[in-house]
Amino acid sequence: QVQLVESGGGLVQPGGSLRLSCAASVSLFSINVMGWYRQAPGEQRELVAQWQRWGSTQYAESVKGRFTVSKDNAKNTVYLQMNSLKPEDTAVYYCNALYYEQTYWGQGTQVTVSS
Repeated sequence: QVQLVESGGGLVQPGGSLRLSCAASVSLFSINVMGWYRQAPGEQRELVAQWQRWGSTQYAESVKGRFTVSKDNAKNTVYLQMNSLKPEDTAVYYCNALYYEQTYWGQGTQVTVSS
């Protein structure tokens, strides 16, 4: 079992920044894939960024150049740095992890971009 706890969401003005955190209950070295997803009201959940243990990170076209994934192995935490935020980035953001062929999800954190 893996527990994932997201934090860092909130209300921000357009053009602002937020950093989301996803703290895992197990070592990141034991997780093969971690992803950040988001779901806006009335929309399907979509992939924002995906980090793979063997090195590559993929980003959705809509966030390339604005969002960056990083990690702190000592804290078992993956971050999503979000810059130049737009109103269309408003959503609940979730992290997930692929751990021994099982997928786990966090509870989500709300990001609202509005003036």
